[in-house]
Amino acid sequence: MPLTKLVPDAFGVLTISLVLLLILLGLLCIAYSFYFQSHVRKHGFLQLGYFSGPWIIRIAFILFAICWAVGEILRLSLFRYHRRILSGLDLRWQENVCKWYTVSNLGFAEPCLFLTLMFLLRAPLKMESGGALSGKWNRNTACYILLYCLPMLALQLAVVLSESRLNGGSGSYVNLPPSFTRTYSQVIIDGEEVALCVYPLLSTVILGVFAAVLTAYLFWLGRQILKLVINKRLQKRVYALIFSVSCFLPLRIITLCLSVLTKADKIGFEALSFLAFLSLLCLSVVSICLLVYFPVSDSMALRGLRDVEEEDDRTVTEERSGALLLGPQTDDSLSLRGRRDSRSSSQERYVELSLFLEAEN
Repeated sequence: MPLTKLVPDAFGVLTISLVLLLILLGLLCIAYSFYFQSHVRKHGFLQLGYFSGPWIIRIAFILFAICWAVGEILRLSLFRYHRRILSGLDLRWQENVCKWYTVSNLGFAEPCLFLTLMFLLRAPLKMESGGALSGKWNRNTACYILLYCLPMLALQLAVVLSESRLNGGSGSYVNLPPSFTRTYSQVIIDGEEVALCVYPLLSTVILGVFAAVLTAYLFWLGRQILKLVINKRLQKRVYALIFSVSCFLPLRIITLCLSVLTKADKIGFEALSFLAFLSLLCLSVVSICLLVYFPVSDSMALRGLRDVEEEDDRTVTEERSGALLLGPQTDDSLSLRGRRDSRSSSQERYVELSLFLEAEN
């Protein structure tokens, strides 16, 4: 069914509203993280400072989510219909906006979002002393995220720039169907020709392979983390994150692939595009809550423990906050007393589980 004015307006307004809510949540979490970081340094809560190690990467995760969400707004058909903002642009400029969206979102924002999520989950498994706590770890992790994202960015850029060479144009390498490389679709609206953004199937397949590899890695990380978590509420957080990634991420890839089966000026395309947007939005919100808000909130709940320099208090704090003391895998090591007896061993190492920090009353 062709689009009416009500359909793009409804999906567009709903998308913009959800994006604004995501941005609001992200900014609140960023402010909360800065407040916690300053609180730790100002009052000298050294033990709580142990749990604030990945705070820069947490903020980076929020910024990548906001960057992706803003790109989704520029894709909307809402701004191209009925003589609105982008409809006043030249047709070539509208096409360039769609190309930029493909490269920026599918080639940069989404891969960086997935990679940052994996590195935040990997932080608790850092076994070196202070590995996940130092500024060096944050800098190195940021560099690795950008470095690992470069292949995806290059591939998506190659798909966009080589469109004519991949679909049988001049000097073509192969003759793929237009839906594999097309980033826009030209339609006539109210007697004017406009360019509506679509998802190239080849770009979606590349993103799907990337997401599948990271999802498999996530399952491995989840198993390793669950071996360390002794609190049932912490286990629920781990399971919730694994479930969200394993459900919402494949759903987005599937809906993007299905969108090539319908035309850009049909209701079916708008519905599939919105469902793809909603799936990744839900994953972003769940991840921000589990990886940013809850750790900071639970850490602040421990701010009353002032005698953190004393060894006994430090042990209690670690027990309550989810920082496990890893020793030999014996029955005694599963109890608090067993950990106290083995704390003098040189092989003992602390693993930060502050991503799923839990404060018990």
